[in-house]
Amino acid sequence: MRVRDQVVKMAEVNFLCVHKKLRSMRLAPVMIKEVTRRIHLENVWQAAYTAGVLLPTPLTTSQYWHRTLNPKKLIDVGFSRLGERMTMSRAIKLYKLPTSTLTTGLRKMELRDVPAVTKLLRNYLSQFAVAPEFDNNDVEHWLVPRENVVDSYLVESQVTHEITDFFSFYTLPSSILHSQEYSILKAAYNFYYVSTSAPLLQLMNDALIIAKQKDFDVFNAVDVMENESFLKELKFGQGDGQLYYYLYNYRLSWPLKPSELGLVLL
Repeated sequence: MRVRDQVVKMAEVNFLCVHKKLRSMRLAPVMIKEVTRRIHLENVWQAAYTAGVLLPTPLTTSQYWHRTLNPKKLIDVGFSRLGERMTMSRAIKLYKLPTSTLTTGLRKMELRDVPAVTKLLRNYLSQFAVAPEFDNNDVEHWLVPRENVVDSYLVESQVTHEITDFFSFYTLPSSILHSQEYSILKAAYNFYYVSTSAPLLQLMNDALIIAKQKDFDVFNAVDVMENESFLKELKFGQGDGQLYYYLYNYRLSWPLKPSELGLVLL
């Protein structure tokens, strides 16, 4: 991880899960202590993590945003609701997307693209105060497409065959309880992207189109990196939740704005 001008070896903590029957038994502190012990055994002394609760002291505070892809399902299961003077048919029309992408040269990322995507990402993320230092192994692990895990697309110049742009999103479905019609809410989460030739707004619109084609119900994002530049324009709605980013055993002099953070945690 690069923190301003210093590269620091850090662990990344993504999920802490406790069985429903064992919650409120103070297991989380025990698990946190154990994961900290294991990280130390690897000679790693700093970490990055997120939480939905406010603890001392966040690196930054980001806001969740949601872009409806399947309005009927989201309303039926209670994920969202119809506003005043909004009917179901109007909602379906409001969130309707084109049937095909707009960006020339857009294609699915392949294993052979790893070096080019790594170079793009490293250049792009260098502008942020805190961001990961990706190498080829990281990009191969996190961003090469895997069904029901991560989707990545890039733009290849039709003239020079140079890779100029990139976007990705990961899959995180949720179980739907107490519904006879639906069992799973299929959610896409905005991941890493780079825009150098195509406008970012257009790239992200293409990401929404692809997510819709792949039967996702909602496309989620937080307002880190340059996300704020396209959220309202692409009809994302502000969510109720906030996501707090933290660094373990490392402190900055002052908190960052979300737009200064180039890190996306699952």
